[in-house]
Amino acid sequence: MAPRRQTPSVRLRRMAAELRRLRGAADLSREQVSEQTGINEATLYRIETARARPQKRTMMALLNLYDVQPEQRDYLISLLKDATQQGWLRPYHSELPEEYTAYISFESEAQGVRNYESLFLPGLLQSEAYARAVIRGVLPSATDDEVEDRVQARIERQAVLTKDKPLKFWAIVDEAALRRLVGGAAVMGEQLKHLSTVVKSPNITFQVIPFGAGAHPGMPGQFVLMDFEDPMDTDLIYIDSMAGDLFLESDADITRYRSIFDNLVAVALSPNDSASLIKEIASELKAKGG
Repeated sequence: MAPRRQTPSVRLRRMAAELRRLRGAADLSREQVSEQTGINEATLYRIETARARPQKRTMMALLNLYDVQPEQRDYLISLLKDATQQGWLRPYHSELPEEYTAYISFESEAQGVRNYESLFLPGLLQSEAYARAVIRGVLPSATDDEVEDRVQARIERQAVLTKDKPLKFWAIVDEAALRRLVGGAAVMGEQLKHLSTVVKSPNITFQVIPFGAGAHPGMPGQFVLMDFEDPMDTDLIYIDSMAGDLFLESDADITRYRSIFDNLVAVALSPNDSASLIKEIASELKAKGG
């Protein structure tokens, strides 16, 4: 029996995605890269699809050809060095990284995302005003430009829900996320109206865990579970914390978070009842002058 191919780590997948992006930015085909570096086209394909870990000299040849700047060069070399390790904690940085964030890259490639949020509405379902208020609240020292960059990035992310092969998005939120007046009554009223509309999309499932459900497995905090079309790309768990971005990919972690999400599905209201609760909260807010 042939040995089972080892699935690529999250670092190797991130490195491959970034090398694809850099080649695209340089407007070069794989054939042109091969001609200019001597790297075999098949090898380049395997590197760009995370099927192979490049040798350091191969990586340096690509970085030189793409004229990669020192900071990003160091970032990619560090990914190469640790490419075989599972799990990944990316330390917190206040600014949006130039190479875009790892999470956004994986989200754009995923075929399905399951997201639990306890205090925020999911970024993919946020209105622009709500997103701006959230970002200002979470990052009080951010400049106006930094806030707007993040708002723009968040709104652009939402294109995954309406592309030709849209992302299958299943979101579960605690009722607290619907009742917290982020940005004030007017902003929250607009957000609830926006939410009522977008959750009608056939590729979106939205559920709310009501206060009456009591304690539940999601109370420790938010998480995202992503799955991918390619069977070689194993599921990823993403947790956004004050310490930084944490990616988990071990079989044990994936099994545990799948089980947690299944439990949350069971304690949450049905999608129809959740939609009714959104309208009920919106009506209460409007009655109070929101």
